[in-house]
Amino acid sequence: MIKKALFPAAGYGTRFLPATKSVPKEMLPIVNKPLIHYGIKECMNAGIFEIGFVTGRSKRAIEDYLDKTPEIENAIKGTNKEKLLEEVNEMIDKCVFTYVRQKEMLGLGHAVLTGEPLIGNNPFAVVLADDLCDGDVLNQMVRLYKKFKCTIIAIEEVKKEEVNKYGVINGKEIERDIFLVEDMIEKPEIDKAPSNLAIIGRYILTPDIFDLLRNTKPGKGGEIQLTDALLKQAKEGMVIAYKFKGKRFDCGSVDGFIEATNYFYEKMKNGK
Repeated sequence: MIKKALFPAAGYGTRFLPATKSVPKEMLPIVNKPLIHYGIKECMNAGIFEIGFVTGRSKRAIEDYLDKTPEIENAIKGTNKEKLLEEVNEMIDKCVFTYVRQKEMLGLGHAVLTGEPLIGNNPFAVVLADDLCDGDVLNQMVRLYKKFKCTIIAIEEVKKEEVNKYGVINGKEIERDIFLVEDMIEKPEIDKAPSNLAIIGRYILTPDIFDLLRNTKPGKGGEIQLTDALLKQAKEGMVIAYKFKGKRFDCGSVDGFIEATNYFYEKMKNGK
């Protein structure tokens, strides 16, 4: 039922300067695979093979990564290095990738709205590649969508002193780890946060989100906030927040990036 995914990937990645001066943040490697690779693999494991990217200037490396490289493949043909390209070549063969540019950096909500031509009138997943997850989170959310037929957002508990870094929800727990959203605030002050349940970079959105975003005024930071549109959706209909099973790394921060690198290196070393 969920066949399409959208990757907002137009940001500057300023926390990783100077590397991101010429390398897209989404292409920074966790061991030997870029962040975008892990997100696409998660989509495929959830049965999603139509993947759109909202990009910007200096992001062509993403398109190059998701294309065949005959020169490299010929150079390693017949060696034990051939297997290193098997997974990315599987992505290229099985997925359809499309791209649109976000001309101005006006927030996540604006990025999602920019991707509308790639999605059309379909429910779709949104993946923020710098939220790196281990545990097939999208697959869990797709199963929930089949049950509730509404927008699903992934959440996790964070330390109270960190709530000002996230969109935060408040809601009624209707099943174990499943909440009916009643309120959400983008990066609230610590003493005004309704809970410590933070939204992370995995969403399944119904297509009415586009009209809601079109009518959403700029919010915090002068940006069009996806959380503002989601709150309207929750008030007018239903939005479910899901405390997912798995491990998530904030690879938008240097600390989280190093933690993820060490974690996935150990997995690779142990053959997992």
